[in-house]
Amino acid sequence: MSKIFTPTNQIRLTNVAIVRLKKGGKRFEIACYKNKVLSWRSNSEKDIDEVLQTHTVFTNVSKGQAAKKDELQKAFNKTDETEICKEILSKGELQVSEKERQSCLDTQLNSIVNSVAALCVNPETRRPYSASIIEKSLKDAHFSVKMNRNTKQNTLEAIKMLREHLPIERSRMKLRVSFAGKEGGGKLKESVVKLANTVEHEEWDEATLHLTLLIDPGQYRVIDELVRNETKGKGLLELLELKEVVESEELF
Repeated sequence: MSKIFTPTNQIRLTNVAIVRLKKGGKRFEIACYKNKVLSWRSNSEKDIDEVLQTHTVFTNVSKGQAAKKDELQKAFNKTDETEICKEILSKGELQVSEKERQSCLDTQLNSIVNSVAALCVNPETRRPYSASIIEKSLKDAHFSVKMNRNTKQNTLEAIKMLREHLPIERSRMKLRVSFAGKEGGGKLKESVVKLANTVEHEEWDEATLHLTLLIDPGQYRVIDELVRNETKGKGLLELLELKEVVESEELF
């Protein structure tokens, strides 16, 4: 009975998502688990072993053809395949079907729209924009999601483009929240503090608690609704000022 011969540089993989990068005149590919590439790029997945099916760099994943060491050295100036895989993950293009691509684009766009709505305000009204206004404005600006960028990078690009179409700036709100201890006590305070970036000041005035908070604009409505519901409309929110966020600061 004859045996099937498989060359040693061929590896067969199934249910694979391919990320491709052209470098030094050659094509290099890595084999990843589906749905994990975008998770890695958005930093929600940090374990490389959860992303890569194998730490092997290929010239053709579908044919199972692994890249040779001299090819890697020439193109990447190194032969550490895990490090090369990370570079391809970061800079390469995810190969997907048109249907999968559109689904990924829609998911990414939704995340970007929600991020912009949560992080930015209209400086004229000092209030956040709704997600629907952000989405329409991005379409008017002909914004397109770049699949080789993570959500943070795409969000920064979206904000930059939006500035040409409507008054918008990245800000944090300085907010004063006041409510009587008997109307919420420790439970309400704990819930409100969890939604803030920073608690700048806390004081009691007789039976009333005053909290001065720094929050992302998207949390304003959440805190407002929480305080109104828990205090039956007796709590108070005051917007003290907007603090501009510089572009180098972390988004998330």
